[in-house]
Amino acid sequence: MHVEIPKAKLHSLKEFTMHYLMIVLSILTALGLEQWIERTHHNHAAAFASQQIEAELRANMASVQSSLNNNFEHLKPLQHMDELLTQDIKSGVPDATINQHIQANKDQFKLSLDWPTLASQAWDVAVANQSAAWLDVNDLRTYSTAYAAQRDAAAWMTHDSTLFLTAPRMATLRTELNLGVSVQPVEFVAVLRQMIDTAMQTQSHLQQMEARLAHALHTETDQSKS
Repeated sequence: MHVEIPKAKLHSLKEFTMHYLMIVLSILTALGLEQWIERTHHNHAAAFASQQIEAELRANMASVQSSLNNNFEHLKPLQHMDELLTQDIKSGVPDATINQHIQANKDQFKLSLDWPTLASQAWDVAVANQSAAWLDVNDLRTYSTAYAAQRDAAAWMTHDSTLFLTAPRMATLRTELNLGVSVQPVEFVAVLRQMIDTAMQTQSHLQQMEARLAHALHTETDQSKS
């Protein structure tokens, strides 16, 4: 900000006062204009950041919903096999006959988990250029919660998703089925249920993330699939 000081000689108190008030008014006007420009810039930056963040979260939510639907379909064969074998075991069906049922459905014995692509570039940019600081406080809290939910779900998928899954035994059973070797039905069902539980836990985390994203976007979710 630059203010020009009058160079003319002042011949009276009144004239001095007028020049003084003009200088003060010029300074206040310049400060007010500068603040208005800065505030307008911040508002535009915040609006653009909010637009980019919501577009990113909307794409992430679509990816989450796609994974939910895919996992729901992949889970059906495992649940069907579990119901069939559980009924056989409870009914006292001989192991040889149960193995025939297992062999007939062996292609269903696979764990297929679909995980969404979760972008965060828009949020990272907003934080880096400080436009996130100019967002509405409630919007900022909602967005940060949504991205935190993404990070938590991704961390769970990376580190804890297979915590209760006996992966080596699952691979061994798969090999035995492909070779036509008889398996112990109860042990097979135990591993089968580990696979189902893992898939169900994945669905639960995806549904929680979907709810967070929906809240940030002020939209409805479809929680009918699990």
